[in-house]
Amino acid sequence: MKRFDWRDRIHEMDAESDCEQIVRILSTHEFPWDIEQALGLALYRTYAVPSVGELLARTQEFTERTQHRYDDTALILNDILEHGFGPGRGRDALRRMNQMHRSYDISNDDYLYVLSTFVVMPVRWLNDYGYGWRRVSDHEIAASTNYYRKLGKHMGIKHIPETYAAFHQLLEDYEREYFAYTDGGRAVSDATLGLMVDFYPAWQRPLVRPFTKALLEDSLLEAFGYPQPSGFWRASANGALKLRAKVVRRMPPRKEPRWARMSPNVKMYPDGYDPSRIGTFPQGCPVPHGMRTQELGTTGTRVPAPGQALPPQVPAEPTGENDPQRP
Repeated sequence: MKRFDWRDRIHEMDAESDCEQIVRILSTHEFPWDIEQALGLALYRTYAVPSVGELLARTQEFTERTQHRYDDTALILNDILEHGFGPGRGRDALRRMNQMHRSYDISNDDYLYVLSTFVVMPVRWLNDYGYGWRRVSDHEIAASTNYYRKLGKHMGIKHIPETYAAFHQLLEDYEREYFAYTDGGRAVSDATLGLMVDFYPAWQRPLVRPFTKALLEDSLLEAFGYPQPSGFWRASANGALKLRAKVVRRMPPRKEPRWARMSPNVKMYPDGYDPSRIGTFPQGCPVPHGMRTQELGTTGTRVPAPGQALPPQVPAEPTGENDPQRP
């Protein structure tokens, strides 16, 4: 098998009807590590939205049970991608996600924003930042966009953009309007960075935190109240990831898929798991439904929003006709 065989195979497929298979190849053969990092940053940046960060902090799930929430997020996403939206394990994971989301009153705009991070951030990582061993093509971007549009429909999200460009504009407009500091967002960010640092050997940990912060945009750092990284760390992080891309380009293609469930960072289910039983099972809603900004005091939040599009710590209510729990 040659280095660009997967790419060539993808371009023989249809970007709409074959979008699930194309995203599987991209995520498990072509760019498994890169897409994992990009989606992690996609979810992480949502904490800079006050309604997201404050809600997550209020549930305490992501500050006190961070590893569990990380694992549940990765496994739910994995099962939907690996097994698809039809009956079986993929639909069980989708149903579990929607059940968790149901505990909170979340606006459609908030759903759209989090979905947009999943569409945009992998392309930014691979193409705009130049961290991919090759660029993804317009055909592959269209397929990925179609996959997440399909996911959004199964979540009951309304008015989903039809193109990558529209998702990109939505993300930029939303963040320009809503990124702001909150104590809750900062607490969730600190907990997430702490978990990421713990993934590495002890001798590497002092380097991981400044390296990671150097990958964050100025607006994101400002929203979390972090100081700007030095030029040294900015250049080092950027250079290291671009050097990695050059090395990976010369490696043979991955013949067997690398699913997220295989990651050594997923630790809480060593004996396996049932997707219908993982995640949180909240008793009641920690935020009164229907709250609006003026009722939330000084937090400045709008309607409670998902801290992550999929993870259990950010429940949401699927109301669309494609909700897999509807008869």
